[in-house]
Amino acid sequence: MAFTDQSTRVRDGEELDANLIDPYLKAHIPGLTGLPTISQFPGGASNLTYLLEYPEQEFVLRRPPFGHKAKSAHDMGREFRILNQLRDAFPYCPKAYVHCTDESVMGAEFYVMERVKGIILRAELPPELGFDAARTEALCKSFIDRLVELHRVDYNACGLADLGKPEGYVARQIRGWSDRYEKALTPDAPKWETVKAWLNDKMPADHPTSSIVHNDYRFDNVILDPQNPMQIIGVLDWELTTLGDPLMDLGNSLAYWIEADDPSPVQLMRRQPSHAPGMLTRREFVDYYAERAGIRIDNFDFYYTYGLFRLAGIVQQIYYRFFHGQTQDKRFAQFVQMNKLLEQMSLQVIAKSTL
Repeated sequence: MAFTDQSTRVRDGEELDANLIDPYLKAHIPGLTGLPTISQFPGGASNLTYLLEYPEQEFVLRRPPFGHKAKSAHDMGREFRILNQLRDAFPYCPKAYVHCTDESVMGAEFYVMERVKGIILRAELPPELGFDAARTEALCKSFIDRLVELHRVDYNACGLADLGKPEGYVARQIRGWSDRYEKALTPDAPKWETVKAWLNDKMPADHPTSSIVHNDYRFDNVILDPQNPMQIIGVLDWELTTLGDPLMDLGNSLAYWIEADDPSPVQLMRRQPSHAPGMLTRREFVDYYAERAGIRIDNFDFYYTYGLFRLAGIVQQIYYRFFHGQTQDKRFAQFVQMNKLLEQMSLQVIAKSTL
């Protein structure tokens, strides 16, 4: 199908040398011949994702971005380990083949995983899918069901108990993202002082049951079966995954969830078809998650505002690299405007909140 996710020409400044990568892969993955053709997936603003096409097999290579990187971000070994150890309990993880720590191979750590061919939804639903409102709603609920399923995984049984420290997670996230935001501040960026103070004041206790936290669960990180687009067959981008409060993970997803009646400046920021007829609203999303997870969520405003602030922190870290000339990717030039819009959205939530 033409609307399955396609790789394109590698962006300037982000090229890989097949002659350097090929010997390493052949030493670790048997049966490969020839040199791989390398292209790049256009999505994503953090780790870089490439398609390696050998005659026998296709792989996806992930490496950190060029330029300044936050201290704890872009841990290739961590993502590689999560994919392999979580796969039995959560079968939507692609199989990871090899993790290279020798930076002399390509100037950075990287790992290689299987390519899961399928449909990745971007800003709009492809009309070729023929989704009416009922099918769209069913897909939306399936998307939320997978998040609930992930949050129910026994991370001890997967050998991932050392992935993070669930105790004190909420406070640590507010403190940590405040610190990371300050370190990535540029002269043209908003300060977020009112929002940070509100988050500190309204901070709830950790949810009593900790879980695996994906930290970037949204529609353009899931893969749909090309033969049955109602079925999710893959979940991508595990680089930020940790252990913590599942409701904070819900807040992360809500930050990306732009509704049909959100104002036009907000619609310009949308990266998934959450506005399509049949998609749940943010409130319905929370209610459905709570029903499926069997829990109560009384402070929706806090988790949503946290998600917006955290997203602004990620956006600002990326913009910092552009501002200082560490990346030439022109997509990032307007990220400071996105940051400002996220602050305004957060202030509007706070103004209406009953917390």
